[in-house]
Amino acid sequence: MTDTTLAATPAETRPDVREIGIIMNGVSGRMGYRQHLVRSILAIRDQGGIELSDGTKVTVKPLLVGRSEAKLADLAAKHGIEDWTTDLDAALADPRWEIYADFLVTKARSSALRRAIAAGKTIYTEKPTAETAAEALELANLAAAAGVKTGVVHDKLYLPGLQKLKRLIDSGFFGRILSVRGEFGYWVFEGDWQPAQRPSWNYRAEDGGGIIVDMFPHWNYVLENLFGEVTSVYAQAAVHIADRWDENGEHYTATAEDAAYGIFELSSEQGDIVAQINSSWTVRVNRDELVEFHVDGTHGSAVVGLFGAKVQHRNQTPKPVWNPDLADDHDYDADWADVPVNDVFQNGFRQQWEEFLESYVLDTPYEFDLLSGARGVQLAEAGLQSSREGRKIALPTLSLD
Repeated sequence: MTDTTLAATPAETRPDVREIGIIMNGVSGRMGYRQHLVRSILAIRDQGGIELSDGTKVTVKPLLVGRSEAKLADLAAKHGIEDWTTDLDAALADPRWEIYADFLVTKARSSALRRAIAAGKTIYTEKPTAETAAEALELANLAAAAGVKTGVVHDKLYLPGLQKLKRLIDSGFFGRILSVRGEFGYWVFEGDWQPAQRPSWNYRAEDGGGIIVDMFPHWNYVLENLFGEVTSVYAQAAVHIADRWDENGEHYTATAEDAAYGIFELSSEQGDIVAQINSSWTVRVNRDELVEFHVDGTHGSAVVGLFGAKVQHRNQTPKPVWNPDLADDHDYDADWADVPVNDVFQNGFRQQWEEFLESYVLDTPYEFDLLSGARGVQLAEAGLQSSREGRKIALPTLSLD
């Protein structure tokens, strides 16, 4: 065997690896750091990349962007990242970085997305994508006109519980779906005698806070992708606890709602569905998980959370009789059966990142785009309007110009 043969063999058998540079703006924040940087991009990098459906091997190289040089330098050193900068425009002008990923606070997002679109970068962003539906739709139109591929985080769809729920829906388990009831939330401490688990800007409307802006975009993509298009909303927002204390222990008055109670009308191929979802940072949890959805259909029902899912078919449905004069000793929990896992679920943020990277490299359509993000902002905006005006708000269908 000649030296030439020896040298050629590894090159012939080793697959080519495409490295994709990703600008990651806002990784010093909780979600940007934990879910997008550490559990997604660095996890992909550290395993040597991913193999796409056509056999292409792809790996990633992050560029950290933020305002604080000290924080960026510390994160870069901690995780073995070579590149970081406080100059977003310089990063956007550099052709080495193909994708712009945004994890900023909502008020700063629109401006950064506009700059990324103008630079022709592919975009992957957290939600809400803008502060108003009009601006969110404008961003979607700008990206479409510029030929820019976009993706918006739809992480709840990748939760094990909701993936089990989708499997039930696709199998026809429910028959005709009648209604959905959702409960989300937990007690966020006020910050005086125990530190709050959420940043103080979440409770200031002037800073883009409020549980409607935070959660209604999630409920929109969950409802429309699992059950049907949201056609109207009636919501009641509440500032249950106005007195709070910030990260420095300073008192402030909350100006954004800490709870919202919403009723959503959905249109599906099977017929109309009513969804009711309570969202609250002022509720003490008495359920199996921090979020649960109860789905009732003509043939069966399900209760699903972040991970778990249990079902009750009509053949196993008990026949209760209401009698307030006698204690009911029937064990209703025992009438439900756990849905088996049957799948290997990975971190939802990472799974969506891998799907977006594949769509980007193979140039395939991607449904969770800025137009989808705009529909989420539209629902949040309509929810706030409904609460202000005390009436149901119809949602027109959004489309690109």
